[in-house]
Amino acid sequence: MSAVVVVGAGIIGSSVAYHLARRGVPVTLLDQGPVPATGVTGNSFAWIGGSGGHWPGGARDLREYVLADYRRLENELPQVTVRRTGSLSWADVPAADLRLGPGRFRVGRSEIAALEPNLRHPPDQAVHTPSDAGVDPTALSRALVEAAAAHGATVLHNTPVTSLRVTDGHVEGVLTSAGLHPAATVVLTAGTAVPQLCERLPVDLTMAASPATLARVTAPPGLVRTIVASPDFEVREVRDGHLLLVVPQAGAAAGKPEQATQDAFQHLRTAFRGSDECRLLSHRTSSRPIPAHGPVIGYAAHDRSVYVAVMHSAVTLAPTVGRLVADELVTGRPAPGLRRCRPRVR
Repeated sequence: MSAVVVVGAGIIGSSVAYHLARRGVPVTLLDQGPVPATGVTGNSFAWIGGSGGHWPGGARDLREYVLADYRRLENELPQVTVRRTGSLSWADVPAADLRLGPGRFRVGRSEIAALEPNLRHPPDQAVHTPSDAGVDPTALSRALVEAAAAHGATVLHNTPVTSLRVTDGHVEGVLTSAGLHPAATVVLTAGTAVPQLCERLPVDLTMAASPATLARVTAPPGLVRTIVASPDFEVREVRDGHLLLVVPQAGAAAGKPEQATQDAFQHLRTAFRGSDECRLLSHRTSSRPIPAHGPVIGYAAHDRSVYVAVMHSAVTLAPTVGRLVADELVTGRPAPGLRRCRPRVR
């Protein structure tokens, strides 16, 4: 029996498994896909920021650790690459009399042109956040899983979990087509599947499944220098010559994802000089878990036999959440940073 079974090898499950294994905990990581990050994680824009943005509920308590935890992870896993490009956003620029918060700056047309020299028509103003960064979420998840295995974790792919084994309210493990995987503690990090897995438990897990469409584009290296958030699209270079393009959900949600993707791609080509060589490779829509009141992280049963970790902005928070969850499971002491993330257990 493993001390801990982690369900889901997306970015959160991979991080939890890595941090547990690094601390010597016997852990088994189960995933339904053939490789890590085949679900929502692999379709994430992976914009990492320590300031600004939307930080609901307990996410606000975690944001101060984000950048430091990513630096720590880079030191621990040399194969992990964080692209610290900063961001430029003019999708929703706050009024001039509103404070932007630490680390965010209002910039004008000339500064925007210097940061993004290929923009044909720089806006009058934008918000610049120099500390913002991005990662390749698939590569990061795989690096975490490989490191977890190197520290002794058992990793089983193509192993979908069908249900929890619950006896008298106590979770004894998880059931798969291969049978029972017993565990002292089950950690559920399977995104939108977590509420169904917990349906026999006295826990309230209210969350929405929010669709998101992401396109992959080849481009001349350096065409886009920062993370750009315009009213028509968001785009960043995930690695040299490869862009991630967020498709506005209004069009995709109207049942026309193909047309919405083509529209966003044309907006990109119109916005940047030198974009004639850009080619649209693919696009995919996935359902992101959006808990009603921010991240849900903590024990989902009074006897501590099952633990959940579900959130939006999972890529941003993954190194911090993995560290804090592992600390709670190893020491038995509550992590102060997770105080406002707890699920409501009846």
